Order: sequence, then structure tokens, then C-alpha cells
Amino acid sequence: MDKALLVIDMQNDYLWEKRKARFAYDTEKLVSAVNGIIRRYQGEGCDVIYTRHIIQNLPTNRLLFGYSIAGTEGAELYGGLALVSELRFDKLLGDALSNRKLLALVKERGYRELHLCGLDECGCVSKTALGAVRRGLRAKILRDGTATILPGKKAADVLLRVAKAGITFI
Repeated sequence: MDKALLVIDMQNDYLWEKRKARFAYDTEKLVSAVNGIIRRYQGEGCDVIYTRHIIQNLPTNRLLFGYSIAGTEGAELYGGLALVSELRFDKLLGDALSNRKLLALVKERGYRELHLCGLDECGCVSKTALGAVRRGLRAKILRDGTATILPGKKAADVLLRVAKAGITFI
């Protein structure tokens, strides 16, 4: 199979009831959609790859960010997420392909196209899609399996930049 599904940053700190107010995603709707996508791609024989955004566990980061802190329960993948593979990677930057082991897997398995869902559509999902294109891969963002906290104009600007890069929304 020359494509894979990347499930980006579906972590407790963004989805559970203890999350910060700024992460106002509709958890039930999003998780249900993402789980459906995961099962569909798994049924098609595609690899399903999970990423977590991890912020170093330093006093300043705990104070400044307070989410996705390495070693905390909040940084773990969300409990309601369908976990169908052991292909799991941590990343320190928005672009998941900045993780060298993930990038090596993509090259080793010969993926030419990455389909992305998860969080945040205008953050790490878009950054990973743009990173894929920069590396000569095709990228598609699954709109039903993403959400954003960015307000209208800011979100529109990001999505326009993504579309101009040749990334398809499906």
C-alpha cells in the first residue's frame, strides 16, 4: 500500500474533561469521526500511524504551556481513541515528519501519500501536510476527522496556504 493514515495528536490534554478551556473541541463528535476513519483505513489494509505532540517536562514549560508535558497522563493518547497499531511516534515540533524515525518509516514502506486527521487542523495537521509536500509526498486532510480552535479569519488563512501547496481536503 502506498498510502498511510496519520492520526495526529489525539491526546488527553486536548480531549478529556480536564483539558484547558481553550481546547474547546467537540470530543465526542471528533473521536467518533476519527475512530470511523481509523477503522475504514485499517479495513482497506492501510497502515495507521499515531503521533503525540510532546513538550519537555521543564518547570518553565509546565508553567507556560501546561499541556502535552512529557511523562504526564495528559500527554497520552486519548482513552477513547481506537488504537489499531503499534506505529506510534512522539514529536517535538508541529510537523510530525520532523521525527526522524517516522520519516524513516515513511521512506522504508514507500508511502507516496499521507492522509491526515486529528488535531489541530490549522496547527499540527496542516504543518505535517505541508512537511509532507516539502518532502515530495502527496498529502490529504480528512475534514471530517479534524477540528481547529483558530478563529475564522486565521483558520481561513492557514487553510488557503495549505490548499495553495496542493494539499487536498477530502
